[in-house]
Amino acid sequence: MANLLPCLAGDGAICNEETYRNPTEVKMSQIVLPCHANHCGELSVGQLLKWMDSTACLSAERHAGCSCITASVDDIHFEHTIGVGKVVNIIAKVNRAFTSSMEVGILVTCEDLYTARLWKVCHAFATFVARRTEAGKVQLKQVTPRTQMEQMEYSLAAERRRMRLIHAEIITDLLSKCQEFQEAVPAERTRVESVELVLPPHANHQVSTFGGQIMAWMENVATIAASRLCNAHPRLRSIDMFHFRGPSHIGDRLVLKAIVNNAFKHSMEVGVCAEAYQGGEPLRHINSAFMTFEVLDSDRKPSTLPRIRPEPVDGKRRYQEAIARKKIRLDRKYIISCKQTEVPLSVPWDPSNQMYLSYNNVSALKLMDTRNNWVLTSEKNKVRLYTLEENHMLCFKVEMHVGVPAEQTFLLLSDLRRRKEWDRHYESCEVINHADEEDTLYRVATPSISKGGKGQDFILLASRRKPCDFRDPFLIALRSVTLPTHPPTEDYTRGEVLCAGFTIWEESSTVTKITYYNKATPGVLPYISTDIVGLSSSFYSAFSACSHFLEDNRDRLVVAPSSALFLQTASSHCSACD
Repeated sequence: MANLLPCLAGDGAICNEETYRNPTEVKMSQIVLPCHANHCGELSVGQLLKWMDSTACLSAERHAGCSCITASVDDIHFEHTIGVGKVVNIIAKVNRAFTSSMEVGILVTCEDLYTARLWKVCHAFATFVARRTEAGKVQLKQVTPRTQMEQMEYSLAAERRRMRLIHAEIITDLLSKCQEFQEAVPAERTRVESVELVLPPHANHQVSTFGGQIMAWMENVATIAASRLCNAHPRLRSIDMFHFRGPSHIGDRLVLKAIVNNAFKHSMEVGVCAEAYQGGEPLRHINSAFMTFEVLDSDRKPSTLPRIRPEPVDGKRRYQEAIARKKIRLDRKYIISCKQTEVPLSVPWDPSNQMYLSYNNVSALKLMDTRNNWVLTSEKNKVRLYTLEENHMLCFKVEMHVGVPAEQTFLLLSDLRRRKEWDRHYESCEVINHADEEDTLYRVATPSISKGGKGQDFILLASRRKPCDFRDPFLIALRSVTLPTHPPTEDYTRGEVLCAGFTIWEESSTVTKITYYNKATPGVLPYISTDIVGLSSSFYSAFSACSHFLEDNRDRLVVAPSSALFLQTASSHCSACD
């Protein structure tokens, strides 16, 4: 949601409302009244979800020009509660449109009218689908990013969509690794079932039940289930990614069921589902969600919770799935959600967090690619070196053009084993693991900078992406990871790469622009410091050699490092965009 924050801060250089306003942007402001509050005098999360859904839906419909329905919502983490008398400000805008669906970014802030203080409450990404019209399926027009922040969110939207599509596979993979349950409070004691009749006030202008209203009812029964475990008033901290499976309409009876799936030391997961029926027809599954609650003690610290004893079969399955989802939440918290300056240089890699490390890897490179305040440091024969100082860290990029098609360039640069053919800093490179078609783990060794010193080695995750459409480049993102099978050795100093890689833009069928990026960590800085201060032009030599390497292999058949299946035609699209 970084694209929305500058608007709130009033940074006219980025998003001055008098000169430019995103055409899909919708704002809502609501003062929190006692009727919106829970027992603690704080805004009910269910009410907040209704407001968020309404705002996002209006933004989606503004872009689509037709009715839209909520398809899914990504994880939501609530950073603060909102008291009675405060003002809730919600901004929603479409980040990217695909074929018939679009991602809408939502930012919620709280405003104190007496002090004029403004703070962030949460942000979310929702997917909306344009409803069929009489003319048939809707083909959405593309979003055109106008600012640096809009370009960043546009680019990252494809990565987030890719994660949504394979989220269920990760749960399945983790289930086999879950521990057995402990004897404790019977889960059946926390079961809640409630029914709601959908009336006209609960429906939108399409006579379908508001997605936000369904979420509010689900939050209500989930809170009751959580209360039955802890015998106290719990606080909702987060909602996992969920999908709407079908619509609900006026006259439907909505059956809402909730149960505590698992309790950890300071948090519990509550599973809740919504089903609908009319008359004697069978139940229709509308939605399922997983909500994480905690209980605060008198010092506002999380209380220790009793453990859950699940029911046989289905209860045990839910118990184990909750453990898998907790693992995913931790991966997301420490790999995806944290600020770039807080990301540790090397994160342990394993198959269960591969998707999130890959997302972080590609996203970090995309963020550097959207920066527009680079400073040209030197240029030689159309090879340009730029620098950027940000958060007390030096970043640099090298830019050049080659007369080689973009996809051939991408395939040639994707295999790090061939980099030593043009980069003298690569002494050797070996493949450790082909994680999948888009991710490969390498060990790279580099020579010593000083005479008699040790060389460095790096354990790198290389993540490759083909463009979703003409607004995206080919990407090769690199970052350090740790592997227990490859610890540091006495022969080499273990180096770290926080973010590096190539963006490859097709400017014509024969001309390609290549940009190499790197965040200069202490292990990398010695290799390029003399270039940056103008005492050397080794960067030109390396990238001139890269240009010759590409042109010499222009017409050769190249297979990507992970598998022959990865080789596709230049007109193909990534799976996240089909």
